[in-house]
Amino acid sequence: MKGLCTFFAIVLLVAWQPIAAQTTEELQAMKDEKAAELATLKGELEELTGKVDALKSEVAGLTDQLTPYPRWDTGLLGNVGLNFSTFNDWLLRDQPNTSAVNIGFSTTGIANADFEKAFWRNSLNLTLGWLKFDNRDNPDDNSDFQVSADAFNITSLYGYKLSSKIAISTLGEYRTSILDGRFNNPGYLDIGVGATWTPIKDLVVVVHPLNYNFVFSDAEFDYQSSLGAKVVADYTRQLTKSIAWKSNLSAFASYEGSDLSNWTWINGFSTAVKGIGIGLDLGLRNNKQEALAAEKTDNPLQTYWILGLSYAISSK
Repeated sequence: MKGLCTFFAIVLLVAWQPIAAQTTEELQAMKDEKAAELATLKGELEELTGKVDALKSEVAGLTDQLTPYPRWDTGLLGNVGLNFSTFNDWLLRDQPNTSAVNIGFSTTGIANADFEKAFWRNSLNLTLGWLKFDNRDNPDDNSDFQVSADAFNITSLYGYKLSSKIAISTLGEYRTSILDGRFNNPGYLDIGVGATWTPIKDLVVVVHPLNYNFVFSDAEFDYQSSLGAKVVADYTRQLTKSIAWKSNLSAFASYEGSDLSNWTWINGFSTAVKGIGIGLDLGLRNNKQEALAAEKTDNPLQTYWILGLSYAISSK
């Protein structure tokens, strides 16, 4: 009986080998056939993609020819942040009965004109914030609104095009605060000439080696104006379908020393659906003269941020 089982096992093994070999050959043939078909389709897809890209370029060129000059692009972006809090007999706090209100907003307006041989780009940014903190157990507590953020900036850039990406340009930029008697105290006015580079549609880089930084002030501190170089970089990008990023860096390097140099970098992020969403504005600044005027022993990095409801209005 044992020998009979062994015999049948050998017969089945011998019979299965041609079937397995035949199945492997069939699968290999199917794979080769599908691979050849895939290669053909890839070639056709690459050809069609090239034709589509060429047609897109032709349509864009014709649209450009049909669009009259000057071509204006205007828009308004904003972010409003509100925060309210109240604590009553919250014993884990040193001040168990408090109320707080934090209000802030930031808005940016743009008006850009494109001419056949020139361009004119204008922008305005205003950021304001107020904080109110009331310790109800302290009758001497200052419960009035106090300024927590205050920045105003207006820029105008004009350029004559030498090519599609390079232009001779002149820039005027004014920066100040506006609340609590801070308007133009201090105020900064940059006027300079140089070149502007626009490597892509949404990036503008300004390099002005000849720039004068006027500083105005009624304070006791002796702010100083100086000659130097001005660099501005402005970038706007749609990171995802619903998240947009706008960044602006403005830097002045004084030829008379780093104590007279300064820079400001503002970033805005927004998630907008039909113009409304959540926004985050973040501002960074470094200014040695302001630090000396505030009697700081070091030159701290100045920062602010506002998180809240964002809105966007644009037209072309």
